[in-house]
Amino acid sequence: MHSKTMRASVLLGGMLLAASAPAVTTSALAASVPVTYQLVNAGSGLCLSVPASATADGVQLTQQACSAAANQTWTLASVSGGYRLSVAHSGKCAGIKDKSTSAGKAVQQQSCAAGPFQTWRLKAAAGGTQQLIDAGSAKCLNVKSSSKAAGAPIQQNSCDTVTSKRWTLRATGGATPSPSATPTPTPTTAPSPSGAWPTPTGKEPVTATITVTGVRDGGMKRFYGSGALGTGSQSEGQPPMFKLADGATLQNVVIGAPAADGVHCMGTCTLKNVWWEDVGEDAATFKGTSATQTMTIDGGGARSASDKTFQHNGPGKMVIKNFRAQNIGKLYRSCGNCSKQYARHVVISNVTITTPAKVIAGVNANYGDTATFSGITIVNDPGRKVVICARFKGVTSGEPTQTGTGPDSTHCRYTASDITYK
Repeated sequence: MHSKTMRASVLLGGMLLAASAPAVTTSALAASVPVTYQLVNAGSGLCLSVPASATADGVQLTQQACSAAANQTWTLASVSGGYRLSVAHSGKCAGIKDKSTSAGKAVQQQSCAAGPFQTWRLKAAAGGTQQLIDAGSAKCLNVKSSSKAAGAPIQQNSCDTVTSKRWTLRATGGATPSPSATPTPTPTTAPSPSGAWPTPTGKEPVTATITVTGVRDGGMKRFYGSGALGTGSQSEGQPPMFKLADGATLQNVVIGAPAADGVHCMGTCTLKNVWWEDVGEDAATFKGTSATQTMTIDGGGARSASDKTFQHNGPGKMVIKNFRAQNIGKLYRSCGNCSKQYARHVVISNVTITTPAKVIAGVNANYGDTATFSGITIVNDPGRKVVICARFKGVTSGEPTQTGTGPDSTHCRYTASDITYK
């Protein structure tokens, strides 16, 4: 058996954006610096780009392999009727050639100007993707002939469900937006770690794992297992309620009982304002294979975890912040006996733990794990029995052995001032 161990929002034109995204205006670019994005085509997995970082007007946009280059970095600024897309390297905007309404017309880099042919509306589509619809032509941003090749030109075409007309907005400098055709307002701030448990706005049975790419906003509904996911099993082999692809975000969700194996994260992911009313096998498991991946749990809470809450199986870093937990075994565990082991890291901050609880974090010192703590509050622990950090000798088979507890400045990083008892 494995040892497993909001920011303010603004609603505009059917798109829910974090406050660091473009501020709402009626006719001009936002005065504040907005969040920037890559636009990833759902059909090809390639990014909207200005070829060769050209700066001239009239250059047709293409799709290219995604990178951090400025010619693939786009700002969405709110304007009357939608959003203006401007590219970082030139400061110019995406617009329709000759202000045409015809299908197949090129989407170009143009000097930014007011008007509908440089204004794009966002409409929610399948799998957390969006259609970008030109306000002047009412046609969709599209890859010509649904090509999957790098360098394929970008044009406008009549809107339908073809994947080449759908895009994922991947944030390069902040929270990813959560567009929705019929958006559900979200809390203006994530509930405090010591605040009241949220009341769900509704409920939805889950009979098969929900795969999330891009952003999935649950509108604070309760999702609970049903059918194959409704057995209440504690088996480690059972499927999760949600499976997050690399780069995905799950937010504003209440996970009720039965909860199956919670959430599986397959790479870099974010869980924002997610609440587990009764943890199943684990609340969430961090998988993936990249040493640079990060799983961020921001806000929310979990209760009734008989063993682990957050399980770290893959490499990389987990961040747990602004979170509350009660009646748990461990808040975090770096896998003690996974068949493939890595150096894993966790940062835990502004977290409130209400007893009963056993361990906040368990790490494998022999594999180079680290756990860093700040702003930890422990409630109802007069004997100070809750272990802040436990060190183990991890293995690839059999069972790990505990080698120590408490701060050591190397693997368990905290001081007495980082822990408050109430």
